[in-house]
Amino acid sequence: MWFTDRRSLIVALAALAGCGFTPAFAPDGGAGVLLGAVAPDAPATRDDFALTRRLAERLGPPDAPRYRLAYTIATAASGQAITPDNATTRFSLHGTAAFRLIAIGSGAEVLASAVEGFTSWSASGTSVATRAAEDDAHLRLMRILADQIVTRLLAAAASLPQ
Repeated sequence: MWFTDRRSLIVALAALAGCGFTPAFAPDGGAGVLLGAVAPDAPATRDDFALTRRLAERLGPPDAPRYRLAYTIATAASGQAITPDNATTRFSLHGTAAFRLIAIGSGAEVLASAVEGFTSWSASGTSVATRAAEDDAHLRLMRILADQIVTRLLAAAASLPQ
């Protein structure tokens, strides 16, 4: 039994090596095109700031930007748990981020897409606790959206102009 598992592992590793698989953040991976090369539009809101901060965490600060990332964020909150007294005790926050990656040199749009996500917060505590929970939900949602944007950018990295 042990030999079969080990053998399967060796065969799987050989297959990965043979197919040309390279991790995105490896020295020859596709992420190298994006690291330090994507400059998001300047943030105008708290959500924008949270999104651009997460993008910088994942892709690095734009030292020598080759691409501009234009984005539009939309969020909507809705009540999820309503008591018999008609008090909402839980909210859901849905968000979308439409984005366009634009080559700075030519001004050509090289990628356009949209991502979406959701999170929630409890409104059963004090008003201060509820507000803090809502702010945290917005922060978490922006991290989710930024991570999805980075995933889309990494998936397209090999076909981006350099």
